[in-house]
Amino acid sequence: MKVPILLLLACLPLLPACQESATNTLQGYVEGEYVHLAAPFAGTLQTLAVQRGAQVKQGDPAFTLEQQNETAARQGATDRLHAAEAQLADLQSGKRPQELQVIRAQLTQAQAAAQLSATELQRVERLVKGRFISSDQLDTARTNNKLNQAKITELQAQLSVAELAARPDALKVAEANVAAARATLQQADWQLAQKTVTATRNGLVNDTYYQQGEWVPAGSPVLSILPPENRKVRFFIPEPQLGSLQTGQTVQVSCDGCGDSIPMKISYISPQAEYTPPVIYSKDSREKLVVMVEAVPDVADAPRLKVGQPVDVTP
Repeated sequence: MKVPILLLLACLPLLPACQESATNTLQGYVEGEYVHLAAPFAGTLQTLAVQRGAQVKQGDPAFTLEQQNETAARQGATDRLHAAEAQLADLQSGKRPQELQVIRAQLTQAQAAAQLSATELQRVERLVKGRFISSDQLDTARTNNKLNQAKITELQAQLSVAELAARPDALKVAEANVAAARATLQQADWQLAQKTVTATRNGLVNDTYYQQGEWVPAGSPVLSILPPENRKVRFFIPEPQLGSLQTGQTVQVSCDGCGDSIPMKISYISPQAEYTPPVIYSKDSREKLVVMVEAVPDVADAPRLKVGQPVDVTP
């Protein structure tokens, strides 16, 4: 009986140190902030390019929804843009070449008729001067010559107008139609692109929520990704020890199977206490209060942590 008593007496001085060591170790767990990938439009899940547990990189294909409606809308927008551009080009170029050719032919005929009437006028003037015909025929020849000259002037004006572009107001309307059609096409391109979703971050595919062939509502996440930098540790410190911690301070975190302890920096300290007893505060009750603290590891150390895993934190 003396030996156990002596051992107990020898261990008594070490008990405060053991209690202090246990008190300095805080309990916590690993938390993850997931990135959820979704499409803004509804549709049937056509392809799912990733599996749960796979590692993905930013830009890798994630999933695709059926695109028949968006593809048809884009084709319609493309056709309307081509039509608007063709109408604008037509207004800018004036009348068609065939219409211009008709006016030019009419002008040639008028010029030939005017030349003939001018020759006839000269002949009639000589006959009247020689008193072979009456002066009435001279008036008729002069009138015909003036009419043919006026016809030439009219056709030349028509040709000038036909070669001009449309009026400025009509051109502005056509240009506005082209701009609106181009904007509609851009919108259709964007809507079509939204049916194909790629990974927005590097990380681990945590879970998938739909299978190929299932209907996915608009905005519903199809899968979640856990980036390495989104892992963190949450632990709780008693209220009396709160003054010993501050943001940016380094703590040591250890867990089962993690190997050496992992250094982490405190990123957040909750402004309010938790687990508050429903009684009037006293010195004893304050010792039961704890404050939640978050610490983040380096990206290289993050894969060593598993979400939900319990950890020990040493300030």
